[in-house]
Amino acid sequence: MSINRLFKSVEERGPICVGLDPNPLHMPKCLEDKPIYEKIFNYNKMIIDATKDLVACYKPQAAYYEALGIEGMRALKSTNEYIRKCGIIIINDVKRGDISSTAKGYADAYFSGDFEGDIMTLSPYMGLDSIEPYLEYVEKNDKGLFVIIKTSNPGSHDFEEIDVDGKPFYSIVGDKIQKMAGNTVGECGYRKVGFVIGATNKASGEAEFIRECFPDTFFLIPGYGAQGGGAADAMSLLKDGNGGVVNSSRGIIRAFEKSDKDFEEATREAVLKMRRDFNVGL
Repeated sequence: MSINRLFKSVEERGPICVGLDPNPLHMPKCLEDKPIYEKIFNYNKMIIDATKDLVACYKPQAAYYEALGIEGMRALKSTNEYIRKCGIIIINDVKRGDISSTAKGYADAYFSGDFEGDIMTLSPYMGLDSIEPYLEYVEKNDKGLFVIIKTSNPGSHDFEEIDVDGKPFYSIVGDKIQKMAGNTVGECGYRKVGFVIGATNKASGEAEFIRECFPDTFFLIPGYGAQGGGAADAMSLLKDGNGGVVNSSRGIIRAFEKSDKDFEEATREAVLKMRRDFNVGL
């Protein structure tokens, strides 16, 4: 079960997830004049080589590669292959949500073939049948899911926090996902399907409420750093330093823009700072 592997990775290297969100307008000078494929893949490779001993996983955001056309998708393929060679978990951040027949196609695309990863992010708001096709890969191919429940964007309150009979809508969605996926808990003590829970949910007691609602669910926690979430916000969603991974993208991969150090050194130092924030290796 991928969640078991991710739990062990957090035990070994801490809860940091690096988002690989390449933007051609934000590249180190050594890559500025390279063709798209070479630029994007080498950018990611430099990040991975500088940080692979410090992080639990990497999270390529598919939109950045799709926006660059075929050469961008070639770079995603090569990036995922390289991460796999390094023995590190890949979260394909695709946030798909569609009817079951289409969902099967997305599952095939990102759980096998050219863009294969270990875990996918999904949106549940078309209903449970939009999630079911992915569960076959979870059961038979040691894959994993992070389903969007409470997100880090400013508009998350528009729908996710709607009161339904005294409960926030997101908690009801989470309950339904857990029931559909079954009660199987891995050897790590967490369920096979995880949730996306943003670190920017700062309302008094909200993080504690979320963790209380889902005590045995592993979290992917975006929003740390550039989106405004702090270490304390994210740590309140963890359990004894585990039970989740905390993603940072721009704060790490663009750290060189605010540093006098070279790209690799600035990237590594940004991860080391994040580790200090989370008391990893101290």
